[in-house]
Amino acid sequence: MNSHAIPTGMTQAPSLDGPHKGYMPGFGNDFETEALAGALPQGMNSPQKCNYGLYGEQLSGTAFTAPSHQNERTWCYRIRPSVKHSHRYTMVDLPYWKSAPNIEASVTSLGQYRWDPVPHGKDALTWLTGMRTMTTAGDVNTQVGMASHVYTVTESMIDHYFYSADSEMLIVPQEGRLRFCTELGIIDISPQEIAIIPRGLVYRVEVLEGPCRGFVCENYGQKFELPARGPIGANCMANPRDFKAPVAAFEDRETPSVVTIKWCGQFHETKINQSPLDVVAWHGNYAPMKYDLRTYCPVGAVLFDHPDPSIFTVLTAPSGQAGTANIDFVLFRERWLVAEDTFRPPWYHKNIMSELMGNIYGQYDAKPKGFIPGGISLHNMMLPHGPDKNAFEGASNAKLEPHKLEDTMSFMFETRFPQHLTKFAGEEAPLQDDYIDCWDDIEKKFDGTPGQK
Repeated sequence: MNSHAIPTGMTQAPSLDGPHKGYMPGFGNDFETEALAGALPQGMNSPQKCNYGLYGEQLSGTAFTAPSHQNERTWCYRIRPSVKHSHRYTMVDLPYWKSAPNIEASVTSLGQYRWDPVPHGKDALTWLTGMRTMTTAGDVNTQVGMASHVYTVTESMIDHYFYSADSEMLIVPQEGRLRFCTELGIIDISPQEIAIIPRGLVYRVEVLEGPCRGFVCENYGQKFELPARGPIGANCMANPRDFKAPVAAFEDRETPSVVTIKWCGQFHETKINQSPLDVVAWHGNYAPMKYDLRTYCPVGAVLFDHPDPSIFTVLTAPSGQAGTANIDFVLFRERWLVAEDTFRPPWYHKNIMSELMGNIYGQYDAKPKGFIPGGISLHNMMLPHGPDKNAFEGASNAKLEPHKLEDTMSFMFETRFPQHLTKFAGEEAPLQDDYIDCWDDIEKKFDGTPGQK
């Protein structure tokens, strides 16, 4: 195999043919990839001497004794072992990035909330300095729950790297294009795509086209997996083949660098003398991935009634309670509505789960006004919500013929835990103070007449 240079200065394996250039398809697959021919040992994991003078090292995403169908690990063959990318640590402050538990006495989390997009400021912001936490749930120390963030990024990280020991990161771009240069390869993402970065994986974030804005779900609990389809069967929803892992890529650069680590909600940095992205070959099933949301195949009712929104689940992170997720990542995209004699938008409800929604583009059908691209809403556990009056009246009186929802893509981070607002969300982010008023003009229609509709 011949290697070739790419813009970041990393060297990677020859790109795959076809539409998935530089990526390998499959969710949870056992991959193998090398950027230099013969760098990957065959038939064993830990030879006495690795080719090219590389070091063998395992990155474990689960306990060694996890059941085989859940066990995740990747063997890396690298220029230096990771201990050479770790030195004495100094605590640093990233004041806008919060972890659970984070309960602010001055902020009330009980309520129905909606925010306009977090605006781009004048300051130059990187992936670390541009992160703004909106909500936290659970406890990062006991590895349950999550946090939701908005990022605004204008600058690439230069000789600066990051990893989270706390969490898996699900990234949902809304504006701009980012490149994630990771230990295991390169992932580029744009709006309508997502990236998943595993816990413990070192990476650098570069701006390909800015300014950039998007959403992050920080998962403290079990890793995201594809939801069980049950009676739906083997197809539709998110198909495993549409998830892409990067091919091997590495940097061999001797340059002063900084690695920032998130550990138990605190941030520390260590200074080293080289790039830590030095994995020349790897094999395993613990890897970063990207996914094109436009490949999500929604399912729905084809005769009557409105199914639960769980049918739109792209990924789920299980909790210890069956059927009640630590996190569900749910997508509301373009789709046909055909149900007869049915109120088609989301119905009014209260939910044991807490729902944070973000708008990637277009108009959400239950809230035609005010929920704009880049905006966020929060409906916390057991708080009622649903369509506003205009959405209710429109859907109640519409001619029920096949109708395609177009120009729409929103998502939801849903968790079994209450989501607590940060001080930034309650006091600095562009909160729509009048959001709760959107239900004020809903009318009483009951008059006791038999057969009334």
